[in-house]
Amino acid sequence: LDIFGIILYAVLTLMAVLSVLIYMEEAIYIYKTVPSPKKSAIMWVNGAAPVIAVTSCCGMWIPRATMFTDFTAATYFAIVIYKFLVLMIEECGGDEGFLKRCGQNRLKISTGPCCCCCLCLPFVGISRRTLFLLKAGSFQFAFLKTVFTILSIVLWTNGNFDLANLSMNSSAIWINPFVGILTIIALWPVSMVFKHVQGLLRSQKIIPKFAMYQLVLILSQLQSAIINILAMAGTIACAPPFSSVARGSFMNQQLLIMEMFIVTLVTRMLYRRRYKPLDDLDKHAEDNEGNAKILLQSECGEDGVQTA
Repeated sequence: LDIFGIILYAVLTLMAVLSVLIYMEEAIYIYKTVPSPKKSAIMWVNGAAPVIAVTSCCGMWIPRATMFTDFTAATYFAIVIYKFLVLMIEECGGDEGFLKRCGQNRLKISTGPCCCCCLCLPFVGISRRTLFLLKAGSFQFAFLKTVFTILSIVLWTNGNFDLANLSMNSSAIWINPFVGILTIIALWPVSMVFKHVQGLLRSQKIIPKFAMYQLVLILSQLQSAIINILAMAGTIACAPPFSSVARGSFMNQQLLIMEMFIVTLVTRMLYRRRYKPLDDLDKHAEDNEGNAKILLQSECGEDGVQTA
């Protein structure tokens, strides 16, 4: 490495270490001030950026471990997708609170990324069964992504898994599209719940939280896929001793470390604060029912007087 390379490696490594330290300080604060199980979901969601930064830093220093670091980051983020869904439900007061606040409404299912163009789809009633299906839709990706990661590593040790091999006999050409379908299915329940509760949780800053979650998804998944495709197509030139694919992975890791450091700082501002419960809607509901009864009785009384 020349002087510029040494400085670049040092700065990027420092960013990754600072991301972990910032997350640890935030996790301690959340553990002490936020009740369970909301604090568990917050810690999982906040850990996405530091984990991706650390795995990218390890891949930058140890290029041969790139596949393992990418698998680790992708598996962790698969769990984060499910945990963000749990976080939105917990912000509403858990399963019971979510059903009390939203049980009288209907859920719009014509949302992205699956059915954003299918506007003719009907609205669905919100019940315990609906809530279970929403959670299962995201949890399946967290579970199956871990299974496919282990399977890919086993196939790689036998020489049967190569991301650069795009032939029909390659196991990667079959596993990766299937994982992509599972990802879309897992993102769908999160999008449905967010569309439903974004107005209710506006005071909890759910919109910028969702935006940061989406940003991490785009940077860690879409950006990496685009750079890998360009590298395998030869668009990214090789620079000995790095091939075009290795250089593409190297560039992606450097970008991710810087991006995840910035995301860590922003998420700290969003999550490290005093959490106040939502307003109790039951009191308002009782007041509305009481007012409706009084109004109905007064109308009946007036009708009786007129009849008399």
